[in-house]
Amino acid sequence: MKQLKDHITFRHGATTANRIVQTPMLTNSGVDEMVTDTTLDYYAQRSHSAGIVIVEYTNASINGGPSRSWPDHEQLAIYNDRFIPGLTKVAELLKKEGNKAMIQLCHAGREAEYGCSKGRRLEVPSIVDYPWIKAPLYELSEEEVWQIVRDFGTATKRAINCGFDGVEIHGANHYLIQQFFSAFSNRRTDYWGGSVEKRMNFALEVSKEVMRVVKEYAPKDFIVGYRISPEEVHGENIGYTWHESQQLVEKLTSMFDFDYIHFSLLEYNSKPELGDSEEPVLKLMTDMVRNDTKTIVAGGIHTVEKMKDALNYTDLVGLGRPTLIDPEIGYKIEHGMEDQIALEFNEESVKKSHLTPGMIELLANIPEFKMPGTDYLKSVSSMLLGDDVTHY
Repeated sequence: MKQLKDHITFRHGATTANRIVQTPMLTNSGVDEMVTDTTLDYYAQRSHSAGIVIVEYTNASINGGPSRSWPDHEQLAIYNDRFIPGLTKVAELLKKEGNKAMIQLCHAGREAEYGCSKGRRLEVPSIVDYPWIKAPLYELSEEEVWQIVRDFGTATKRAINCGFDGVEIHGANHYLIQQFFSAFSNRRTDYWGGSVEKRMNFALEVSKEVMRVVKEYAPKDFIVGYRISPEEVHGENIGYTWHESQQLVEKLTSMFDFDYIHFSLLEYNSKPELGDSEEPVLKLMTDMVRNDTKTIVAGGIHTVEKMKDALNYTDLVGLGRPTLIDPEIGYKIEHGMEDQIALEFNEESVKKSHLTPGMIELLANIPEFKMPGTDYLKSVSSMLLGDDVTHY
């Protein structure tokens, strides 16, 4: 019987204190994409939040972000050596209690629209009409795609130099790797697009390059994970189905020795959007995971009861917003203090959470991020920004 407080050992030897993972969440705390005191304050408070803490999605390539901003603060980056000192401090703070610190590597693709305000181009697999995007799109050449592959490799080397225990490749949430896998956003006919097999090539080549760098430079027990959204189905607009994701998951875990695959869902126990199976999407995905690869699921897991239920489907449980409310949630579960977990935002929990101003604005004003105590966060957000909540 799986327990949340179980230790987990990955295939390369890294062992976690429990089955809880803090999933990567944008802090909007960077200045010039660099770590700030606000960033450090937030992560310092989360050395107890989980057995593994994955630092927010971080630009691996100069045109890969920023994707969003709060006034004068933005997404973090790792595409240049100047980011190493700050990220090294983040890794040190997260590891101070003995838990694992990882960092998620990303290229936001069409979602990096805020980068255009810095004079950057909005890189995409193909020029497609996205009504919600106002900036001009730039279709990548074949060699430019290869350069981004190499960027993921050099970003991995920097993460190793920073002292992180692992990296997660961000292949989910409509960012560039998913955009290449999607038939909606990828209309190419070269090596990088066409058939479903060719639409997998960018994900596979990035994985290959990251693994090459890890084998050459990282400690033996360095953790490598891959995050995927199992479906891209928006009404009649279908980028890919769970059937195609099954093929990608099987290939990723057959070709490469990933420590884990991280499934990103709105609800961890949801059924397929197409209604063509009664099995939960997560079960359909984990059936295709090969070799000794662990699994993580994130999505709608906001109570201890749901955490325990999710273990019926997966090896580790990914928590996002619950770790924002209570940054000691992993420690409390590990030490039998489940009844002391804070479950909503209020004056006391917000004081202890050390949320960044950018996170408060996002959580308070974006409807899909609504949480228990959101109304209290709205009052805090109003004090920070007045009525100016237009940055998203």
